[in-house]
Amino acid sequence: MSADAEPQVVYEDRMSDADALMWGIEKDPMLRSTITTVCVLDGRLPREVLRREFDRITRAIPRLRERVRSNPLSIAPPRWEVDPNFDLDYHLRFARVPGSGGADELLRMAQPLAMQSFDRARPLWEAVVVEDLGDDQSAVILKIHHSITDGVGGVRLMLELFDLEPDAAERPMPPAPEAKVLNQAERFVDAFQHESRRQLRCLGDLAGRGLSGATSAVSDPAGAVDSVSELVASTARILRPVSHPLSPLMTGRSLSTHFGHITLPLDRAKLAGKAIGGTINDTFVTGLVQGFRIYHHEHGVELPGLRMGMPINVRAADAVERAGNDFVPARFELPTSAEDLAELMGGIRERMIGARNEPANQLVEVLSNALNRLPTTVVTQIFGTMMKGLDFQASNVPGSPIPIYLRGVPVRSITPFGPIAGAAANVTLLSYQNELNIGINADPAAVTQPDLFVECVRRGYDEVLALA
Repeated sequence: MSADAEPQVVYEDRMSDADALMWGIEKDPMLRSTITTVCVLDGRLPREVLRREFDRITRAIPRLRERVRSNPLSIAPPRWEVDPNFDLDYHLRFARVPGSGGADELLRMAQPLAMQSFDRARPLWEAVVVEDLGDDQSAVILKIHHSITDGVGGVRLMLELFDLEPDAAERPMPPAPEAKVLNQAERFVDAFQHESRRQLRCLGDLAGRGLSGATSAVSDPAGAVDSVSELVASTARILRPVSHPLSPLMTGRSLSTHFGHITLPLDRAKLAGKAIGGTINDTFVTGLVQGFRIYHHEHGVELPGLRMGMPINVRAADAVERAGNDFVPARFELPTSAEDLAELMGGIRERMIGARNEPANQLVEVLSNALNRLPTTVVTQIFGTMMKGLDFQASNVPGSPIPIYLRGVPVRSITPFGPIAGAAANVTLLSYQNELNIGINADPAAVTQPDLFVECVRRGYDEVLALA
């Protein structure tokens, strides 16, 4: 993996409709979409070195110096504008970990940072450098809003911070992005022009689809009707409200969070997935389902099934990529029991493939555009009924297969903690070298014994890895 091989990233002036939805639904604080990442370093760096590196990446990645500007009367999605008063010292802070400086204390330190909302008048990221971990280690707790990037985009963003060689040359300091604050009249004109261009593109796309559909209807009228019917049914499945989670145990919801961490060997996880002709993702989700089942068994509660949310990456392998999010938010139900573990993994794999192939996935941006035109209160209620009925969210993000460094200091581990966003828990996996770092973000109102839950998930993975 090399930085030169990565696609060129284009930073547009406005959010996509999908990004704008994530921004808008935070009127309900339970639907906040904050991503927190804990990076542990095998060494320490002087503050001035770290400050220079973060200053540099905010210049190389303009989004990190931009704030969101929206207008309640605007027909266009919110606009990104460079903050003319950007203050690096607000976003980058230094701290010491309480207690013995172990892994548990580090996660306890990260929890309240993740729970705090962003200052919406500033760029949407914060970093805390923890200087005094045990064994001469240090850490960076990085917090970023989901409207800036998803997990896959976040890994590419990290390539700007980390080096691929321990003796990599210091990268040059780019110029600071120019700040231009539009007045109200300029905002109106910019929004009108943006929407005009977008509607023309949409009309062109619809015309192309209409011509294609008309051709199909002439050559295969029955197939065309079936295709439209399936698209309508698929859209209904994506947007359907759910009144409650499937777990009878994890029904509470709050604004609190509890972090846990599990590390698995990547090579064994691959072999376990191959046992059913699958992948690491099948191992990841099956071990998690087993963990939920064991946790319910410990409480003497039968688990009938689980409703899962999972982002499906839809990035194209192009030379140019738009900054932001590029995923489909899938929701589907999973089995929790079978004759044997291999059969359970096969059933889970089948459900995930079905969710990935939903016909309505291609309409996510169109549906987002339509939803953004509704009052924010209505949109928040719609998403609340969709998200709060999830038992858990899960995400699998491929990371670096080789060691990476921060100004010569090796990165020991990178653990992601995705947003709960109304579910009982979010479990996110990030691969690094031959390790799978799994961050467990649980709502203690739903998972009332979070430490036991982490241990049950660990036991679930032990059972699945035995298939290898």
